[in-house]
Amino acid sequence: MKLLVRRGPTRDTLVVAVRGGAVSFRLSRASVLLTILAGAAAVAIATASLTLGVYPISVSDAITIVGGGGTLIERDVVLGDRLPRALTGLGVGAAFALSGAILQRIAANPLVSPDVIGINSGAAMGALIVLLIAGGSGPQLVVGALIGAIVAAMMIVLIAYRRGLHGFRLVLVGIGVAAMLSSAISYLLTRSDIHRAMSAAAWLTGSLANRSSMHATIIGIALIAAIPALVVGSRHLRLLELGDDLTRSLTGAGQGRKVALLLLAVVLAAMATAAAGPIGFVALVAPQITRRILAERQVALAPSAAVGALVVVGADLAGRLLFAPSEMPVGVLTAIMGAPVLLYLLARAHRIGAAG
Repeated sequence: MKLLVRRGPTRDTLVVAVRGGAVSFRLSRASVLLTILAGAAAVAIATASLTLGVYPISVSDAITIVGGGGTLIERDVVLGDRLPRALTGLGVGAAFALSGAILQRIAANPLVSPDVIGINSGAAMGALIVLLIAGGSGPQLVVGALIGAIVAAMMIVLIAYRRGLHGFRLVLVGIGVAAMLSSAISYLLTRSDIHRAMSAAAWLTGSLANRSSMHATIIGIALIAAIPALVVGSRHLRLLELGDDLTRSLTGAGQGRKVALLLLAVVLAAMATAAAGPIGFVALVAPQITRRILAERQVALAPSAAVGALVVVGADLAGRLLFAPSEMPVGVLTAIMGAPVLLYLLARAHRIGAAG
């Protein structure tokens, strides 16, 4: 298999084709550049997070430790604590951002993201049922989050569907479902043992503290499994953005592609929630930052993933350093940053009379 790259129909695009196969796609130079810059910045911050903290370690020592050297204490600090935390942050940020970008493009509405419409709340509800009622953990928590997210998404789609999924109806129904699930979560916490409830409440803020290699593996596997589906599914997103009637007229395709992409967005949000809790506003903010930088109508997926990873690892490192010796959960900082963005999008939608 060999990749062929040539200039596209415009100066800003490249066409990438796989020799011997039928797969080809167009790339924007600006999107590629933003992906590289944001991805490099995210990796640089994640690398810096290995060296900074109560137990400072130089960059050269951190590289030596990752390569198998170092003392027992240094290996415990870097390999047992900081490295899984950094890898989980990179993966969770990318997964939330991809989920938000897919949903915003399907609904053609920048307000649609898994945390706003209740999918994250569904995943959290499922995980808490496993954690507080069934006493499960680890892989059981992942299954609980996945089932909770899928059930929440089915509720939203069934209630909001009326001759297609329309953006504002999806937002309004999703906000209602999210409020209902938040009430159920609060009730569940009040009926639980005080120590478990406190631990669960901390998890619900969204935190990368005490992440292990298991959490990094969970989100890593989810992203690796999602990439081939995204490569195929992204080709249909432009058509789906035209609306159900026009898409059906042009391609004859039904709702299958939209349901498949919706399920992919739900799974990514559920896996990210299972790995680090429902970190708020990353799925909303990262695609919109990308869209504003690139000045494009559509939200690009790869740059959104890189920006999402940058937002999460940056917020996590800031939460560790600015509030030392204690630390602020990453979910609190992303909420502080994301709330003004949500208000801006709502005000803009009110001003122009439509989202977008």
